[in-house]
Amino acid sequence: MERTNMARMKNAHGNRQQNKKRRETLFAYSWSLPSLVLILLIVIFPILYTGYISMTNMNIYHWNNYEFIGLENYKDALLVFDNGFLTALFVTILWTVVNMVLQLVIAFIMATLLNVKGLRLRNVYRTLLIFPWAMPGYVSILLWKTGMFNSQFGLLNQWMIRLGMEPVRWLGSDVIAFISCTTVNLWLALPFMITIIDGALQSVDRSFYESALLDGATWLERTRYITVPMIRPIIAPSVMITTFTTFKQFDVIYLLTQQVGSKTGANIHTILTYAYEKAFITNNYGYSSAISILIFGMLLVFSLVTNGRKEESR
Repeated sequence: MERTNMARMKNAHGNRQQNKKRRETLFAYSWSLPSLVLILLIVIFPILYTGYISMTNMNIYHWNNYEFIGLENYKDALLVFDNGFLTALFVTILWTVVNMVLQLVIAFIMATLLNVKGLRLRNVYRTLLIFPWAMPGYVSILLWKTGMFNSQFGLLNQWMIRLGMEPVRWLGSDVIAFISCTTVNLWLALPFMITIIDGALQSVDRSFYESALLDGATWLERTRYITVPMIRPIIAPSVMITTFTTFKQFDVIYLLTQQVGSKTGANIHTILTYAYEKAFITNNYGYSSAISILIFGMLLVFSLVTNGRKEESR
């Protein structure tokens, strides 16, 4: 009898605990519901709707009477080279790799110079280097376009004329425009990377370098075996963020070469400028939606891969 009563009491206590947890869970979800609905409307629904539109032939000729065509838009993007998506993807990968390599190399050199022992006015140099990053990107890009790259009145061509050289159309051909866009992007992005690497270098214990110097290690050996391994965990998140930002870069290339009413003649496209052109210039909404879903998938896969590597390294 006593055992039966004890069992009943335990069951009753367990039921009360379960009911309490359920109430707490429902209470938590009730508070989170407005945020979840907002996320659903702002993030989830546009992705799902874009995925639906990507499987239709919606365009300026089929705005109200579009039809479901399945994966045809994806086939056109991935299997038809003349459509331009694969070319834009190649340019995007090249753009990301070139910019990231240059950013890391130049930022490391500049940060190393800032940490040279006995350097005067160190804080002044750091303030000047951060200035391009503090300016609005739109303003900086248009200043470069009108003040530096203008074929008639730009500062670069004025210098070339004074040196007896022919002026150059900096944004008129694909290769030179790509180099010019890379220069502007470095101007905008380098201060952030310099600041991160500069802070990482200051965190390295100087006793490691002193021991290496006593062992006769050269600068390259100290950099390879001490500096790089020590600062890698610190700068890795910044490198990942910058890689994402560079891969989905839009404003630099668009404002320099493709801004409506002031196209320069260069025909370089990243996948974002390509999707923008298909959506708002040619009004092919189904195809541009398919491009957007492909971009989303690439970024998602890249994010999963990088997060998986972080987990393995831990």
